[in-house]
Amino acid sequence: MNGTASGYAELHCLSNFSFLRGASHPQELVDRAADQGYTALALTDECSVAGVVRAHERAAARGLSLIIGAEFTLGEGPKVVLLATDRTAYGRLCRLITLARSRRPKGQYSLDLADLIEQPLAGCLLLWVQGDDDALAALSEVFGGRLWLVAELFASADRIQHQHALRVRGERFGLPIVACGDVHMHARGRRALQDTLTAIRLGRPIAELGYALFPNGERHLRPLDSLRGLYPAAWLAASVEIARRCHFKLTELRYEYPHELIPVGHTPASWLRELTEQGARRHFPQGVPDGVRSSIEHELGLIAELDYEFFFLTVEDIVSWARRHQILCQGRGSAANSTVCYCLGITAVNPVEQTLLFERFVSRDRNEPPDIDVDFEHERREEVIQYIYRKYGRDRAALAATVIAYRPKSAIRDVGKALGISLDQVDALSRSLAWWDSPDALIERIRETGLDPESPVVRRLLVLVEQLLGFPRHLSQHVGGFVISQGPVHALCPIEPASMANRSVIQWDKDDLESLGMLKVDVLALGMLTAIRKCFDLIHRWEGRRLTLATIPRDDHKTYEMIRRADTVGVFQIESRAQMSMLPRLKPRNLYDLTIQVAIVRPGPIQGDMVHPYLNRRAGKEPVTYPSDAVKDVLCRTLGVPIFQEQVMRLAMVAAGFSAEEADRLRRAMAAWKRKGGLEPFEDKLKTGMAERGYEPDYAERIFNQIKGFGDYGFPESHAASFALLAYASAWLKCHYPAAFTAALLNSLPMGFYAPAQLLADVRRHGVEVRSVDVLNSDVKSTLEKTAEDSPAIRLGFDRIKGMDLELGARIARWREALPEQDGDPDRLKNALMRETGICREQMEVLAAAGALQTLSGHRHRAFWDAAGVEPPMALLGHPRFSEGAPLLATPTEGEDIVADYASLRLTLGRHPLAVLRPRLDACGVTPSDALRSRATGTPVTVCGLVVGRQRPGSASGVIFMTLEDESGLINLVIWPKVLERYRRAVLQARLPLIVGHVQNEEDVLHVIAREFSDHSDWLGQLSVSSRDFH
Repeated sequence: MNGTASGYAELHCLSNFSFLRGASHPQELVDRAADQGYTALALTDECSVAGVVRAHERAAARGLSLIIGAEFTLGEGPKVVLLATDRTAYGRLCRLITLARSRRPKGQYSLDLADLIEQPLAGCLLLWVQGDDDALAALSEVFGGRLWLVAELFASADRIQHQHALRVRGERFGLPIVACGDVHMHARGRRALQDTLTAIRLGRPIAELGYALFPNGERHLRPLDSLRGLYPAAWLAASVEIARRCHFKLTELRYEYPHELIPVGHTPASWLRELTEQGARRHFPQGVPDGVRSSIEHELGLIAELDYEFFFLTVEDIVSWARRHQILCQGRGSAANSTVCYCLGITAVNPVEQTLLFERFVSRDRNEPPDIDVDFEHERREEVIQYIYRKYGRDRAALAATVIAYRPKSAIRDVGKALGISLDQVDALSRSLAWWDSPDALIERIRETGLDPESPVVRRLLVLVEQLLGFPRHLSQHVGGFVISQGPVHALCPIEPASMANRSVIQWDKDDLESLGMLKVDVLALGMLTAIRKCFDLIHRWEGRRLTLATIPRDDHKTYEMIRRADTVGVFQIESRAQMSMLPRLKPRNLYDLTIQVAIVRPGPIQGDMVHPYLNRRAGKEPVTYPSDAVKDVLCRTLGVPIFQEQVMRLAMVAAGFSAEEADRLRRAMAAWKRKGGLEPFEDKLKTGMAERGYEPDYAERIFNQIKGFGDYGFPESHAASFALLAYASAWLKCHYPAAFTAALLNSLPMGFYAPAQLLADVRRHGVEVRSVDVLNSDVKSTLEKTAEDSPAIRLGFDRIKGMDLELGARIARWREALPEQDGDPDRLKNALMRETGICREQMEVLAAAGALQTLSGHRHRAFWDAAGVEPPMALLGHPRFSEGAPLLATPTEGEDIVADYASLRLTLGRHPLAVLRPRLDACGVTPSDALRSRATGTPVTVCGLVVGRQRPGSASGVIFMTLEDESGLINLVIWPKVLERYRRAVLQARLPLIVGHVQNEEDVLHVIAREFSDHSDWLGQLSVSSRDFH
């Protein structure tokens, strides 16, 4: 540690990970401290170390000594700072934070004086910020020689008096004094933002805060000269002396994998080999192919060299437990490059059928653990999570955190309220922002809401919003990243409660863990796995056939025909607008084609100009050429065009002389270059290496530009192959069991691109009958019923009804199953329904609104009349009965039924709303969707439909893709940026737009290019419809 006695170390500093208190990022604080010449900086966020890894990375880069500590308020009284001097002290600090957090709900903590006295905190230094003398005296006895009074002096009128009082108190207790800054921001310029954060935290406008705000902007990292003018030299020197005692670095943390998975008589290596060999024999009963055997030996050798056996065994144990409990799961990502993972049953990509590159997954050159992502059924993943907690204990297993940061809408909303702008204006401004709007668009949105962008308040709003964007708001739980360790996790990082019951999270996110080389097992949720398992169950109940993912027939011609037609609504990964537009062009015929299909519709291949060359070569429109046999070996399966990350790595190795480790570094660089740069050294090496091997400069340039395209997100082949397996399985189920597949999708929502209305419209177009919710026939979930032709029909479940009590739905189903078969009297059934299920009037009205009582009441008006007569039973009178005469009530009109259907079910099984409106649409010259197919490219058309989806991919250069639905199908719109700006309100808000444009009908792909928009949502009256919008 450098510095002299005249130096200074800031020992009390909050970052923005003291949520809504600190006004600077940890990196900004480190940079400022280094620029100011500080000896060291302590990051002491309140009861948290959430920001220390970010600070650690920047401090290492800047050569600044970083101290790790935390600030605590003890009950309603004393405020202290604890600093960790060594590894043991750091672990004790983390344990104390864990204890404090465990006592309160998420985002809060509780600590009192007794905790500091009773907890083993040897090695921790204590800085006393404020509090009464009794508490100070008690801590002085415990922290002898490790306690200082904190002097935090600012340019204020009472500074001299405060300084004198500190000296007196120090002499009375025999305690030294140290200079600190109570830092809340890196520079004075963040004062306004710090005030704003205070207002947000307290829930009041800045103008009303008064003394709750700091009196000045002094709580920043001040220049050394300013500090020397405020503090005695001895107090400044004390800060440097304390810093010298704090020598702990995060690099000292050593992660240990769980050990209890090894049977007696085995080592980790021998047990991993045993499980791998068992799996190899299971997968290859006729004998393990030589190539697979070679891969196994190579991988096990590298795994042993890097000491990763426990990691693989941990994941294998989780997957094995899930399979024993009939939970569908499948590994994906770079782990699918591993033959060992395939043999262990973690992944499903057969090494015989794919070209795997293990170094994409594990590399001796990469100073980080491998990453295995495993998807589980989303409705049963919680069982897997709780198994992990049971097996390892809550002190040894916890979820990684996710930092929830401010985005434009939330920043505008919170800053606007803090500045005292009316709630109506703040809400209007927030709502006016589309999901893709950049901060640059904010001024135009402000004008649209009637505010003046040049007014002082609005200008201040703009400045503060820009500063606040990206600030952490709170910690949430990662989607499934588990940290599991041999010892207590809180010795590495504090644990705190998550908002969900029975969950706990550490204070670091996945990037922090990666930076420190710590294991994270990703236990992820995938809705399609749930849908597939439920589909298997429905098929088994329907015809007795028990399917599994492994027994679905491969290379089914009928399935691939359906895929080539883009008849893929509901199919995993290939149901999006972009994928459906690509399918008729690419025309997949086998699983590898499907792997390419999954990967090619990604920003990386699109931005790298790989899509059109591949399609042209596949269609025979341009020749397939290779500059060398070595390149041909790498790119022959993708016709000379690099589509996968592994191909880029192999290409660098065979064409430019990269080692496997260098190729992996290239892969990492190309994934991060748009954010961090760093591709230049690789560009030089790649082009030089290719030139030395005789490749033309133009070819080298083209390859490098394609590599840069992967900076916009491209798939590894192994990951695409994993997804292709599920895409094919779901497509096969849709093709051969459309009723079961759609019912399973309904029973697994929310997931996918389509709402229930579109899923049901699609299956009805395939000839499947769909039956309404009915108290005498429905279960909680959708089921299959026999039609007169013995084919399956879908019976909608009670879960489709808005506001339905599903526990009541289960009681109704049980009541119905116990009914005598011959009992069909409606009045008797209505009385029995109320008597046996305990249904209340409100739930009767919910059922009436959904049309679920029609078999008992006749129609909705009668059902509501019956519901109005439901009263709770009284002890004297017992259960009321429907014995009074029913009045003559008019049958609802078709329009009333449609409106009621959408209000309750968000769909209708009657005529589509556009069918009802068709006479009006015909008068406007509107072409229905089923007539568009016959229109040639360039034909002018007018179309209209319900908006069911909007999408604006980042790779689409500002183009909006909108999907409309009418009574005969879907209409795909392309909306160019100029049209969007001209008709922005209609594009973003219309429920029923009418569009004038022209047809684009090429290669079996049909779009309407929009030219004019008009909003006719008023034609829908009270009909409630909504769209699903995606990035």
